[in-house]
Amino acid sequence: MVNWDPQAKTAVSDEEVIHTEENSKLYYVKYQIEGENEFVTIATTRPETILGDTAVCINPNDDRFKHLQGKNVIVPMVDRVVPIVLDEYVDMEFGTGCLKITPAHDINDYEIGNKHNLDSIDIFNDNGTLNESAGLFVGVDRFEARKLAVKKLEELGSLVKVEDYTNKVGRSERTNAVIEPKLSMQWFLKMEDISKPALEAVESDEVKIIPPKFKNTYRHWMENVRDWCVSRQLWWGHRIPAYYLPDSNDYVVGETPEKALELAIEKTGNKNLKISDLRQDEDVLDTWFSSWLWPISVFDGINNPDNEDYKYYYPTNDLVTAPEILFFWVARMIIAGYEYADKKPFSNVYLTGIVRDKQRRKMSKSLGNSPDPLDLIDQYGADGVRVGMLLC
Repeated sequence: MVNWDPQAKTAVSDEEVIHTEENSKLYYVKYQIEGENEFVTIATTRPETILGDTAVCINPNDDRFKHLQGKNVIVPMVDRVVPIVLDEYVDMEFGTGCLKITPAHDINDYEIGNKHNLDSIDIFNDNGTLNESAGLFVGVDRFEARKLAVKKLEELGSLVKVEDYTNKVGRSERTNAVIEPKLSMQWFLKMEDISKPALEAVESDEVKIIPPKFKNTYRHWMENVRDWCVSRQLWWGHRIPAYYLPDSNDYVVGETPEKALELAIEKTGNKNLKISDLRQDEDVLDTWFSSWLWPISVFDGINNPDNEDYKYYYPTNDLVTAPEILFFWVARMIIAGYEYADKKPFSNVYLTGIVRDKQRRKMSKSLGNSPDPLDLIDQYGADGVRVGMLLC
């Protein structure tokens, strides 16, 4: 399960998802108990995902629903018969106490689905339109499908009520598209163990963060670090060095195609294999997976660790950067330093202030809220702009 950007058509890491509170709707929908004239009601902000439901979940300790244990419900719109499963994950005080489970399109539902061996029905194409598995609204964009689903539920008499609701929506930092949780084959880096030396380094002030308030921010992230999705479906970047064996999803990972061929021959026992028989994975590495090596690679420390520049300049003294890339770059450089060079990359991290717009948003190309200096010069004169920048 990854964060999928339907506009860029690539997976993004957790740190590239910006969560904002947005006005939404909460839709209350009733599901009929199979073979009975009784219903349970669920509440969802995403009625279009009902098309991918494979269960309804209740808390086993909830007396209101004990009589439903072991029964099935009928998913509205698609008339799919799915089980009622029991899990203490369900908050009895929230909503109706019943959860729709869509394992292919929600991280918590995905985990419940794995736990209870539920089917996963992926109803979305990579661009956010509905696919054939949805059964309805095929080819329609997910947000338009939401309107159509609400209309269909009303026609069926399954829509109980609609309430205004404020919830957190994850958006892609790059495109501002709403993130779609999606099942996808991706490459991950295990972070739990590799990040421990970097956490200890900052805790002990071996690497000092200035101003020190960001030490708490750093600690919180490092203590709750999740595995890093390092693959991207882009056409530029460092290609992932994984090579698939002929007519197989099995693979080898090699530093070069020649090394991969050696490993493939060893794995298959086929001495007639050629490099052209192997298919390299088309994904590229997340740009930060390259950037985290910067303090080492700038002195050619990866390829030539015994060179004089690297031995003299690494580790360096100070890094000056902005706090919004404390995790994207700074933490990962520290992790890479201990992992590949067995020492810190720098002694001090100076985090600067950020110039923001009047809505307190950071200025960025994607938001289009960065003033054009030439326009400012036309309005205020070159000296005025220069002095203004200096005072800031």
